[in-house]
Amino acid sequence: MTTLINLSNVEKVYQLDEVEIPAINGISLSVNKSDFVALMGPSGSGKSTAMHLVGCLDTPTKGEIFLGEHNISHLSESDLAQIRGKKIGFIFQTFNLIPSLTALENVALPMTFQGISRAEKLEKAREVLKLVGLQDRMNHLPSQLSGGQRQRVAIARALINDPEIILADEPTGNLDTKTGDEIMKILKDLNKKGKTIILVTHNLELTKLANKVINLRDGEIYKGG
Repeated sequence: MTTLINLSNVEKVYQLDEVEIPAINGISLSVNKSDFVALMGPSGSGKSTAMHLVGCLDTPTKGEIFLGEHNISHLSESDLAQIRGKKIGFIFQTFNLIPSLTALENVALPMTFQGISRAEKLEKAREVLKLVGLQDRMNHLPSQLSGGQRQRVAIARALINDPEIILADEPTGNLDTKTGDEIMKILKDLNKKGKTIILVTHNLELTKLANKVINLRDGEIYKGG
């Protein structure tokens, strides 16, 4: 198997005035291409910090992080943004859609700085919205969509640049069970097509879809016992 993500003795400490707050305490883990990983743990366990580090939204205080052959541990913000834009798609619990833009325009947004025409961007956005079953809602505003439909738009937006990795932070947290199951089916189908999925969740039931489960407690990987 090809290792896509590798963390080696990673620590993350946040500085609040003169107080140091440890969030991640020397964790090491690897994720292979096409893995479906569930990242679990209580609030304050380090799940969000780990996702931010893997997602090129932050850098470690110590240790090394590799995405493929790229050591992203000490890159500049602009270099991180470039890798993030090419390799990673994000799905959030709160959807994070722009209210004044249609579903189609929201999905096309990540392509803004790619130097392609508006027509080409919108055509690609249409294709991805069809993939998540929203071909009849493309011109609707977020306020005109249900929670499940808004999350489908968010998934389409995450897919628009064809990322290798999808980071999903509690993607069913604001949805009813039936709608949540539909969203998880989309993620599982994407995984079957070769996407690497990292799911941050509190829901033990959702971990059954994963081939690897990582439990975090107090910034460390919890082995049980």
